[in-house]
Amino acid sequence: MEWSSSISESRLSLVLFFCQIITALDVPLDPKLLEELPQPPTITQQSPKDYIVDPRENIVIQCEAKGKPPPSFSWTRNGTHFDIDKDVRVRMKPHSGTLIINIINDENGGKAETYEGVYQCTARNELGAAISNNIVIRSSRSPLWTKEKLVPKTVVEGQYAILPCRPPIGLPPPIIFWMDNSFQKLPQNNRVSQSLNGDLYFSNVKPEDSRDDYICYARFNHTQTIQQKQPISLKVEPDRLSPERRPTLLLPTGSTSSKTELRGNTLLLECIAEGLPTPLIRWIKEGGELPANRTFLDNFHKTLKIIDISEADSGKYKCIASNLLGSAHHVITVTVKAAPYWIREPTNLVLSPGESGSLICRANGKPKPSISWLSNGVPIAIAPEDPSRNVDGDTIIFTDVQERSSAVYQCNASNEYGYLLANAFVNVLAEPPRILTPHNELYQVIANKPALLDCAFFGSPVPEIEWFKGVKGSILQGNQYVFHKNGTLEIPLAQKDSAGTYTCVARNKLGKVQNEVQLEIKEPTMIIKQPEYKVVQRTGQVSFECIIKHDATLVPTVTWLKDGAELPNDERFFVGKHNLTIMNVTDKDGGTYTCIANTTLDSVSASAVLTVVAPPTAPPVVYDRPDPPFDLELTDHQERTVQLTWIPGNDNNSPITKFVIEYEDAMREPGIWNYLTEISGILTTVHLKLSPYVNYSFRVIAVNDIGNSQPSEASEQYFTKAAKPDDNPTGVQGIGSEPDNLVIMWEPLKHFQSNGPGLQYKVSWRQKDGDDDWTSVTVANVSKYIVSGTPTFAPYEIKVQALNDLGPAPEPTTTIGHSGEDLPMVAPGNLQVQVVNSTLAKVQWDPVLLKYVRGHLQGYKIYYMKVESLSGRINQHVEKKALSFPGNKTHGMLPGLEPYSTYKLNVRVVNGKGEGPATPDETFKTPEGVPSAPSFLKITNPNLDSLTLEWGPPSHPNGVVVGYILKFQPINNTHELGRLEEISIPANETSLILSNLNYSTRYKFYFYAQTSVGAGSQITEEAVTIMDEGKMVPPVYPGIKNVTAAAAETYANISWEYEGPVHENIYVEYGVAGSKEDLKKENVNGSRNFFMLKGLTPGTSYKVRVGAEGLSGFRSSDAVFETGPAKASRQVDIATQGWFIGLMCAVALLILILLIVCFIRRNKGGKYPVKEKEDAHGDPEIQPMKEDDGTLGEYSDADDHKPLKKGSRTPSDRTVKKEDSDDSLVDYGEGVNGQFNEDGSFIGQYSGKKEKEPAEGNESSEAPSPVNAMNSFV
Repeated sequence: MEWSSSISESRLSLVLFFCQIITALDVPLDPKLLEELPQPPTITQQSPKDYIVDPRENIVIQCEAKGKPPPSFSWTRNGTHFDIDKDVRVRMKPHSGTLIINIINDENGGKAETYEGVYQCTARNELGAAISNNIVIRSSRSPLWTKEKLVPKTVVEGQYAILPCRPPIGLPPPIIFWMDNSFQKLPQNNRVSQSLNGDLYFSNVKPEDSRDDYICYARFNHTQTIQQKQPISLKVEPDRLSPERRPTLLLPTGSTSSKTELRGNTLLLECIAEGLPTPLIRWIKEGGELPANRTFLDNFHKTLKIIDISEADSGKYKCIASNLLGSAHHVITVTVKAAPYWIREPTNLVLSPGESGSLICRANGKPKPSISWLSNGVPIAIAPEDPSRNVDGDTIIFTDVQERSSAVYQCNASNEYGYLLANAFVNVLAEPPRILTPHNELYQVIANKPALLDCAFFGSPVPEIEWFKGVKGSILQGNQYVFHKNGTLEIPLAQKDSAGTYTCVARNKLGKVQNEVQLEIKEPTMIIKQPEYKVVQRTGQVSFECIIKHDATLVPTVTWLKDGAELPNDERFFVGKHNLTIMNVTDKDGGTYTCIANTTLDSVSASAVLTVVAPPTAPPVVYDRPDPPFDLELTDHQERTVQLTWIPGNDNNSPITKFVIEYEDAMREPGIWNYLTEISGILTTVHLKLSPYVNYSFRVIAVNDIGNSQPSEASEQYFTKAAKPDDNPTGVQGIGSEPDNLVIMWEPLKHFQSNGPGLQYKVSWRQKDGDDDWTSVTVANVSKYIVSGTPTFAPYEIKVQALNDLGPAPEPTTTIGHSGEDLPMVAPGNLQVQVVNSTLAKVQWDPVLLKYVRGHLQGYKIYYMKVESLSGRINQHVEKKALSFPGNKTHGMLPGLEPYSTYKLNVRVVNGKGEGPATPDETFKTPEGVPSAPSFLKITNPNLDSLTLEWGPPSHPNGVVVGYILKFQPINNTHELGRLEEISIPANETSLILSNLNYSTRYKFYFYAQTSVGAGSQITEEAVTIMDEGKMVPPVYPGIKNVTAAAAETYANISWEYEGPVHENIYVEYGVAGSKEDLKKENVNGSRNFFMLKGLTPGTSYKVRVGAEGLSGFRSSDAVFETGPAKASRQVDIATQGWFIGLMCAVALLILILLIVCFIRRNKGGKYPVKEKEDAHGDPEIQPMKEDDGTLGEYSDADDHKPLKKGSRTPSDRTVKKEDSDDSLVDYGEGVNGQFNEDGSFIGQYSGKKEKEPAEGNESSEAPSPVNAMNSFV
């Protein structure tokens, strides 16, 4: 549109019109009222403009709207109507416009590519139509690597080299990283680094750079796949005389280049140089400084990154590469363009018939965006005419609107870099007056206090409000009343004659309505007999009086406090109706006692000090509080000062240390005395600083070491003149209670700070970093103001200024607040899980951009749950757990996992409003761990030389039990241990007959279960072979054996067997297994053989033993048990149920038969499944990563080095170089646990060491495994 260079007469008329526009209606937030009022549609939720969908999941295109009546929904696709009824795969959610396109269902599933296009939603009711943004749907793609024949690259030592990557173009683009054939990340430094396009640059090569396995990987996060380029071979020919040379820039080429970037994006500039010695890179901006706090140097200073750029970041940036022989430079001219951004987004307009208003839409950008308007989704040029509407560029002016003028208008601001679309409705309402305050509401006020009578109203046009007193009273007028804009009537100083019935009348041209409220005036509560200072001797009795006077219709409560806290719970304190009595006084009873009288409307208090002294031993000198001062006089009257003099009273043998001056404001708080100041006890004159508009009276209190005197008689009154306020409100802050509002709050001024009548507050605000002028409103008797229609979580400048009838206070300071938060819009990206060990996993994610957090970032929350146990145990109760990580943390550890289990988790971002959407669930598996101790060990059938052992499997196998270890040794009569024997037992055995033992000998047994990881906790037992006939019976020594533990979540039942004479001093010792802390000790009744340990920690291994005091060495061997994990409810361990054992035996037999059949087929030359798959796909390409554990697919060692496929985790040469793998993995690990690298990939391993086996136990940890490292690769 062309704009005239001169201001026409119509433009002058427009300016005059804006000066006369009637303020739009404020609709009260009354739920019942909002349900009744008609409202055009408003889009409340929609999908992002550029929406990349996962081709493996259903497509969900969001469109939610509200309105009265509820809107209906329709869609367009690529500009034409999209009839969802004709496509069986597409359905719309009930009472919503959200589309769900089924692409994964076997019966009706389709392809995501089929539904790519531009979608737009329309929400319509009888008052108008709102439209969504154009939502571009694209399916994520991870194309295959282009086939190419790579020639080995040979470079002379000291020269530069470039290894090209050239990854396939995906949607979204892939993440590039370089690794070797053993999946170890290639080290990068100043000399060797990766460019932004993925190529690997060598500023100069060294002989150690020679290798034939430089492999470029491309990870496509959206489809969870990784592709690899064929390995590149680099050979460095030695040259001991390689000459040094000055730097030369490899990237970018030439001396100058240019780059264009959009406002708000991140600017990335890159310079890579070659030379010998290796050049160093530094950056400068010609004619300016690099922006502080937004500038980062990455990739060993080769990449300059400036975040959140603006037009001010345009200019010339120079990179300088230098070494000892010289330097080279390159100048990059940066131009910052800008997609449209809002200066003033149009807001909804509610008008009455005949009123005027405007919609303003202002946006900026580079180039300047063009503004176009639509009405109900139709370009305004071809929309139905409305005589009340006039479009003038970025403004639509409405004059003399009628009910048919209601519509939804769309403002489109666009340039070549993007567009903005905003819906704003014009709702013309013709509503008769309504009064929202309940009928006959009763207000009760203390005499001489302000009274506020509410009359909340609504109507269109805005009704006029009038107040009457009595049924036939005249309209209320005059200075004794304050009429607020919201209809409230204020009586600043309510008197007895103010009581009665008040009528509020609201009228507009459509009608009139009235409401009556009742006002009752109550007498103030007063303490007419206050507690007095007391001095009492120890063991004496003292009483404080507190007699109150109150309104007969109010019920008072009297409370006594000592030193500001509740009275001691002591029967010596007796509270009567009008007094407090303390009997048998002690020194601790000294202090300040306060009587508080409360009613539902007011509260008063009075205090007195109790001093406790020792009984006199001789006729004492009488020490007492001083007598009150007298003869108070005011002189030298000034506007804000006055001089007060007095005569001190008798000090009663204790010198006066100070005088305390108090004042009373007879106008606002009669009868209430407030502290003003204090001076030395040797002075009797003071100049007092006063506040304006206060009716002062003064009194003086003398203080000595004994206490305070009674107050003096009050001085004469002095009424200071009114003035402007000196102070502005403090504590100004702006927060949002809803996503579309700003609540401005402040601490109101005290009464004496008003400095005059008519105290009000001028509240001003404007959006920070915008071009808007200040918006102001003046309010009274409130300490907050709500600004509606704000954008979500936008910064605002806020100030609150006090003013009264004489003028305003000084200009207030400006504070920064934020409008309301809303739930975060997006989920964290790039969720990855690294399994550290069998009970610990590390989770990492990309942070959510602050503009999508839409609030104060509180942190991230991980929700995870166990899906199944890989050992076959049934998980009857699935408990979902959560773990929070505060702040902008992008990784965290998940402890307390169960070994050999499958878990799934997701991550959400959290702000002050709540949690955002969850990431797609990530599934992972924990490896095997060591098992718990066998559930029991019984020794039966003792013979001369044999014993029978029976046992039960571990209650927590934590993997597949591969066998058991039995160790045993004889014990002689002095409890000395003999030689330790060891036997390995298959996993399917549950009993063993141990032969060739010595007769009449006590043996100690240690029994373990084993998984492939190692042996678990032990269970111990002792037994004796029977005595040979004709041999002398050995003496029986006391002994404790068969210590067993039945553990639950927080407690365990310990039981044992005792042999020998009755012993009464039995004890149980226990503690956390492996801890260096001393064991805790619990005494047990000697006649019992069991004891319950309480207060244990769930999921923790404990060591326990039983002994008897008084007998050296008389205690059992250690037993170890583990408490169960915290669960929602108890579960029965089915592993010990007979039916379950039978079922497992049947399954094992079936598996054995299938293995025999497979073995026969293979011997006959049949193809096994993997071979069939390879035959069917002679040239296999990339297979997706496993969805359950995120591992790489299989890797083929064919000549062309094809990508990885599922199943194989070995290098292409079919070998695992354990030493190399261990070194490189630890180099990149976080300790021994591994970490995520800067390119987003993970290199790590599980490592552990096997300690020397103790005499009575066996512990082991997981061994290093490159297979495990590959499991955690992605």
